[in-house]
Amino acid sequence: MDNLQKIVLLIDADNTQLSKLELVIREISTRGRIVVKRAYGNWKKEVLKNWEAELKRLAIKAEQQFDYVSGKNATDMALVIDTINLLHRNIYDAFVIVASDSDYTPLAISLHESGVYVMGVGEKKTPEAFRNSCDEFIFLENLENDRRPAPRKEPSGQAEEKDVPAAEKTSQPEPDNMQEIHDLLRIASDKYQDDDGYVNVSSAGQFIKRAKPDFDVRTYGYTNLPKLLEAFPKKYSMKRYPGKGTVTIVAYKCL
Repeated sequence: MDNLQKIVLLIDADNTQLSKLELVIREISTRGRIVVKRAYGNWKKEVLKNWEAELKRLAIKAEQQFDYVSGKNATDMALVIDTINLLHRNIYDAFVIVASDSDYTPLAISLHESGVYVMGVGEKKTPEAFRNSCDEFIFLENLENDRRPAPRKEPSGQAEEKDVPAAEKTSQPEPDNMQEIHDLLRIASDKYQDDDGYVNVSSAGQFIKRAKPDFDVRTYGYTNLPKLLEAFPKKYSMKRYPGKGTVTIVAYKCL
């Protein structure tokens, strides 16, 4: 979803990485306009001493939460209470919870039941229950891939990699969970195919995201879904045709 107008971004400083904050904001900004940015933590803790400068730079409101009992972290409770209060204003259309803690699963479920769009951002170790309680879940590890260096230009006379058809490239081992994606792509094909057996890649992508909220093509080493499909010429046939205006429709058919 990329047309959200009022996004709330809530960050559990005890459960995320300071170095990823700017990347998170950039990623969420591709979905729409962030109007609330808050980070929760006990800023007197030594482990959070470096957060102040970054929160100021990124215009994130710091919410102080003391640990009332030794050994107990009250940050998550403060974040939950503020989230419910913001939800009851009925003016926000999406909530983003940045944390890798399964304790936020009930909150995400409650938000989802209220009809708002729910996004989670966390590490790959985040429990599946929390990931699946969101409409969309983004892995922090995938945001690192956005900092890839620009491709090196080959000397004249040598073919650049982008000129090599996908079918001619050396095949790479598939991730262990790639079969799940192939299964979902086939289900999407059965559900949404046209008379010629082709299905719009965009429709398939939306279906997969609903079925598997943590789906992200970057997890599998690709920049977008069409490139993933093109990497398996024995499984999928691809075609492109003009849509409205300058839009090009990409479609695939299972072989």
